[in-house]
Amino acid sequence: MRFKKRYVIRTILVAICVLMVVIAGFAGKHYYHLKISNFRSEDGLSHSYNIYPGTSIDSVLSMLEADYDIGSHQDFKLHAQLMRFHYPEPGHYTFDDNISNRELIDRLKIGKQTPVHITWNNAVFTREQLAGKVTTNLMMDSVTLLGYLEDETFLAQYGLNKETSRCLFIPNTYEVYWTITPEQLFARMEKEYKTFWNAERMEKARQLNLTPVEVAIVASIIEGESRNKNELPIIASLYLNRVKKGMLLQACPTIKYAVGDFKLKRILYRHLQVDSPYNTYKNPGLPPGPIRCPNAQSIDYVLNAPQTNYLYMCANPSLDGTHIFSSTFSGHANAAAQYHQMMDAQKNMEP
Repeated sequence: MRFKKRYVIRTILVAICVLMVVIAGFAGKHYYHLKISNFRSEDGLSHSYNIYPGTSIDSVLSMLEADYDIGSHQDFKLHAQLMRFHYPEPGHYTFDDNISNRELIDRLKIGKQTPVHITWNNAVFTREQLAGKVTTNLMMDSVTLLGYLEDETFLAQYGLNKETSRCLFIPNTYEVYWTITPEQLFARMEKEYKTFWNAERMEKARQLNLTPVEVAIVASIIEGESRNKNELPIIASLYLNRVKKGMLLQACPTIKYAVGDFKLKRILYRHLQVDSPYNTYKNPGLPPGPIRCPNAQSIDYVLNAPQTNYLYMCANPSLDGTHIFSSTFSGHANAAAQYHQMMDAQKNMEP
């Protein structure tokens, strides 16, 4: 009896130990997947995903499955249920090469996104182009943003209209969330705009008797006149002089914008006859809006333009990409004659 009793006790103890080992293993596995790792990147790198509204947990797992070895789908779903996680918040997420269930669920549950970058340069001419560039890395589509760029009622709160709305978008690279709304985007651009247009720049614009928008319009024109950055302040001075005197700007870049051909190399007489408020050969003063998104440096060229008497400019006969500047029409006519002589001579030399 004593031996039998000992055997029973020993059996019970062994069973208890086995059960404890099983429980410990079960608990350890869950703890490991919950707190340490359940998703291990196959290539050892981090991976990014765009999660749209209404995406299910199963869809998230399918996305991750393409890049990660998943220790246990069942554990993830169990932990998601225990943490009352049913649908992820939409957003752009970048996950490390090793992720635990808790980390993944916490981020998706509260929408702890990874910021994205939106960027554009001064080679953006139209509202359509701007909308396309800005929304490249956003959930927002370009058609939606374009609607806001042309909504006169919405733009009025920023003192803008559809022709000047591009002035708010100073070319640069900005960090935002993928799910940013149009209203949030405009608020962000307004913040950046006000930071750029500090008291010093506002005072310089006032001294020129121009608004920030008008400065941006001049800046957009000078960018189209020359690729030589050293000339841009002088060209800015020239156009500011024309504005002060009430002269026609007669700026060729505005003609390219008016006809919608931004790669136009030669401005012909028929181009000058186009009926457009952007035709500065026919309409006095500045055009109603910028002809591209001018960069910050060009705006500063206008604000800090040197004092000159220049009213005219002509391509240099040396054909080195520079210009000859003149304060009188006779001086300009002489420079233009030299340029045309050089062009005719080159044409006659062609086989």
